[in-house]
Amino acid sequence: MPQGTLEVLLVSAKALDDTDLITKMDPYVRLTCRTQEQKSSVASGKGSEPEWNETFVFTVSEGASELILKIQDSDRFTHDDFVGEAIISLEPVFMEGSLPPTAYNVVKEERYCGEIKVALLFTPDA
Repeated sequence: MPQGTLEVLLVSAKALDDTDLITKMDPYVRLTCRTQEQKSSVASGKGSEPEWNETFVFTVSEGASELILKIQDSDRFTHDDFVGEAIISLEPVFMEGSLPPTAYNVVKEERYCGEIKVALLFTPDA
C-alpha cells in the first residue's frame, strides 16, 4: 500500500436531489479517508448545483484504499439532511499520480441522486 499525501480538490456537484422544500439547500461535504475526516464550507443557497473549489490534504498510510464524500444539507433549526455519498477508489490515483476533475455518482440508498466533481493528486513519501 502506498504512503504519502493525497490532495483532494473538491470542485462542484450537480443534479443533486434537493432536500429543502421551500428554500434552496445549503450543501457541504464531509471527506473521509480512513480515520481522517474534513469538512468543506457550506455552499449557502446554492441548491442542487453547488461549487466549492476547495482543497483538502490527507496523509495516506497503510490500508487507505478509498475516499468517502458525504454530501449533507446544512439546516439551521433541524438536523442536517443526508443528500448522498460517493465512494472513490484511490487505486487509480496511486497508479497515475494525479486525476483531473472527474464526476463521480452520488448515491443514496442505492439510488443515483446527482454527481460530484473532484480532482486527486497523490504524492508518495520519498
